[in-house]
Amino acid sequence: MAYDRYVAICKPLHYGSLLGSRACAQMAAAAWGSGFLNAVLQTTTTFSLPLCRGNAVDQFFCEIPQILKLSCSNAYLREVGALVFSISLAFGCFVFIVVSYVQIFRAVLRMPSEQGRHKAFSTCLPHLAVVSLFLSTVMFAYLKPPSISSPSLDLVVAVLYSVLPPAVNPLIYSMRNKELKEALRTLLQYSVFQKGNGLLHLIP
Repeated sequence: MAYDRYVAICKPLHYGSLLGSRACAQMAAAAWGSGFLNAVLQTTTTFSLPLCRGNAVDQFFCEIPQILKLSCSNAYLREVGALVFSISLAFGCFVFIVVSYVQIFRAVLRMPSEQGRHKAFSTCLPHLAVVSLFLSTVMFAYLKPPSISSPSLDLVVAVLYSVLPPAVNPLIYSMRNKELKEALRTLLQYSVFQKGNGLLHLIP
């Protein structure tokens, strides 16, 4: 998404050539491949540890930190290796996003039209907010000291990074679609009209 916005704002005349179907397929394959590799590494490393404190996870989500609490193994080297790989992957994505948005903001601030600047910022800032929420909550979940850990806090943090960003993303990007806005407005007007009719029937 950051690269898409970078090309659309900084190189709009080359958008079709830089972001064709082949480039999109390559970026999607890289994202899915790295995510799958990270998931396999984390899963095999975590579930190879012996559990000596039962098998009930004190959490709604089967999160890796919750599983590690049940382990009695001292295989820290494998866990550190998996953690370093995950942090490196996340840091690489974070640097790419930051560099893209620095270029975007530089281009936006040079725009002479205030309306153009507003439109560009309204396109970029929701994506940046969702990414920031995801990265900050993930880092807090995996790097927080055990002394401040509690089931309720762990649950809230897990929801913030695993449920909220995927749920909000389609809403953020689709609400810029005029047809969807019109359909949503029609739906809301219809529901309000139906409720109003229902109240009229209740009044003698």
